[in-house]
Amino acid sequence: MNRGSGLADILPLSPLQEGLLFQTRLRDDGPDVYLGQTVLTLRGELDADRLRGAAQSLLRRHPQLRAAFRYRRSGEAVALIPHDVTLPWRDVDLAGLAPAERDRRVAALLAEDRADRFDPERPPLLRCTLLRLGDATYRLVLTSHHLVLDGWSTPLLVRDLFAGYADRALPPVTPYRDYLTWLSKQDRVAAEAAWTAALADLAEPTRVAPAGADAPATPPEAVTVDLPAALTAAVSALARSRGITLNTVVQAAWALLLAELTGRTDVVFGTVVSGRPADLPGIESMVGLLINTVPVRVRLDPAEPFDALLARVQDEQARLLEHRHLGLAAIQRLAGLGELFDTLAVFENYPFDPAGVHEPAPGLRLVDVDGTEANHYPLSVTAVPGPRLRLTLGYRTDLVDRAYVERAAAGLLRLCETLAADPRTPVGRIAALDDDERRRTLAAWNATARPVRGESVPELFEARVRACPDATALVCGDVTLSYAELDARADALAARLVAAGVRPGDVVAVVLPRSVELVAALLAVGKAGAAYLPIDPDFPAERVEFMLADARPAVVVTPRWLANGAGAADPAPAVRRLGRAAPAYVLYTSGSTGRPKGVVVPQGALVNFLAGMRDVVGLTERDRLLAVTTVGFDISGLEFYAPLTCGAAVVLADRDTVRDPAALAGLIAGSRATVMQATPTLWQALVSAEPGAVRGLRVLVGGEALPAALAEALHAAGAASVTNLYGPTETTIWSTAHEVGAGGTSPPPIGRPIANTQVHVLDGWLRPVPVGAVGE
Repeated sequence: MNRGSGLADILPLSPLQEGLLFQTRLRDDGPDVYLGQTVLTLRGELDADRLRGAAQSLLRRHPQLRAAFRYRRSGEAVALIPHDVTLPWRDVDLAGLAPAERDRRVAALLAEDRADRFDPERPPLLRCTLLRLGDATYRLVLTSHHLVLDGWSTPLLVRDLFAGYADRALPPVTPYRDYLTWLSKQDRVAAEAAWTAALADLAEPTRVAPAGADAPATPPEAVTVDLPAALTAAVSALARSRGITLNTVVQAAWALLLAELTGRTDVVFGTVVSGRPADLPGIESMVGLLINTVPVRVRLDPAEPFDALLARVQDEQARLLEHRHLGLAAIQRLAGLGELFDTLAVFENYPFDPAGVHEPAPGLRLVDVDGTEANHYPLSVTAVPGPRLRLTLGYRTDLVDRAYVERAAAGLLRLCETLAADPRTPVGRIAALDDDERRRTLAAWNATARPVRGESVPELFEARVRACPDATALVCGDVTLSYAELDARADALAARLVAAGVRPGDVVAVVLPRSVELVAALLAVGKAGAAYLPIDPDFPAERVEFMLADARPAVVVTPRWLANGAGAADPAPAVRRLGRAAPAYVLYTSGSTGRPKGVVVPQGALVNFLAGMRDVVGLTERDRLLAVTTVGFDISGLEFYAPLTCGAAVVLADRDTVRDPAALAGLIAGSRATVMQATPTLWQALVSAEPGAVRGLRVLVGGEALPAALAEALHAAGAASVTNLYGPTETTIWSTAHEVGAGGTSPPPIGRPIANTQVHVLDGWLRPVPVGAVGE
């Protein structure tokens, strides 16, 4: 470039630079996690002016350190290299302070420095602070942005700094542009083919935090564990004996840990790789950002020995060595799954020889080197080799809690112990996380035993009829029935069923529209000692025919059956007492093969469910529950029976009202409903169209996964509470419940088991997953 323009050069960005620039601009009001800080403790005679001059000379020796990063009108990001830039320098004298106050000030100054963001458009993205501590002791703080400097480059920069301070000659540097030129000449087609093959058939990303998390709002924190010297030596010796790198050991251990944390057996995480090609002269002494972040995919086989897994992971990574220059964004596009991972495994093996700068100049000694680096990922591990292998787990406090990270750190240590003790241990028998803690937690969470009154739903309903005969039991359109009136209708229908030949244990199909007659008929079937088969009249004819043929009901209750008086009898009650083992209803699920599968639910299971859910919901005789679910879906059982067995009222919505958010909102308000249960789909439609409808309502959500955004929307609209429910039909409607608080960003958990229910969440190998993990 010509000097008159003010620019010495314009450089394209490497793939990682493009990603880091995006992350840096994503949020400019929080911490910049890609700001690195290196602290050198020096002792002896120091000429501060001379050191400042040596630091300034770094910008002349390495032009890329003068870069400003900007976007062209085309959207392309470039690095602009000015001819001259002044290095920011700060000199702080703390020598006169008492030791305790001096230490406090040093800590505060370092924290302030880390919080002071760089503007990528204002070079240089490098600054120095010299702290004078007294007693001929100094701390030199080198702060830089990752856009211009990677970890490998830091010790090279320190070497050049002290060479300049001591007037030692240095060989010419290979221009950073040469690396970018090399990068542009690589075979992209071959790299894309290699990564496509490596990620083939990957089903989903591996995440420990919610997808789409924003940039961090608070500085990350870390948990560090140092392997004992003997364990470090044993793991290192084992790796050498198998021809495995220590980096591979860390990667395999991290994969096993992620498998337990996420409940997956095909895991992906990121790793930082050196981008210094051996065929580029002088690359080993080049300062700049030459690293890249790429995925590591590890498929886990429970029968595979641990050491065989190590060999396989190393072999798979070796096949990708010449293709690790491809940018992460391009790799993720090839996989077609968006962001592939949200954890990172880094193995630091920098060319930092402390002996080389132990005495950077006559009379001056470098006595300590410290530093901090971070990233935007929710969870990462950095391994630093040495006599004691150090594993530092960095984490975002807004997404991951410290206890979770401490368990993960302990799990990595346990994995290393297992590897050292018996490297042939099958992967499926290795537990990274504490089994004893897991068992204790499962025992505590599954301690749900409690007495439950009543043998059957008819018995519980009749008890409420005796206790509050005049209370409102059912509201349907313009019809309101008291408990006594609903009981009388159910008794009359039960007598007709018995007269029609229904016997205890029979199945009675109920094919009725949403009406008073529907609720009375369901109660009547139980009073007659039979199990009801609920069939929504809107079901496809083929499905209805299959269910009727498979269940072989003794009677099919339809509007015509009700109207023609078939089986008419004395309306006096014909109630048959039922035991808990008697069938309550038969419900057909879709079945794993697509063929409907009938499930018979006994009265005892239904009674227990209702008792547990009354506790969860807090139902009392003052409540009104709005029933909106099709009778063909088992969760309608909660809507009918939970209120009717505790003295509350059922408000039955018709089909057309349920499908119209405005009409449904009007019914909620007009009926004075206090509780409503629905699928996320229905709640989303209602809160989007009529958010005011849920104000003050106790919201029950089930049947589909509850998105965090919907839970937040319900809270924002004024819901009194939001409870997430989960359970398969086979275990009687809902098995777990969790009240979702406001302000959550993670997918709500399924919660804890209800009364007299035990829940075990397992991974793909049928092992209990740890608390907070997603199971199979």
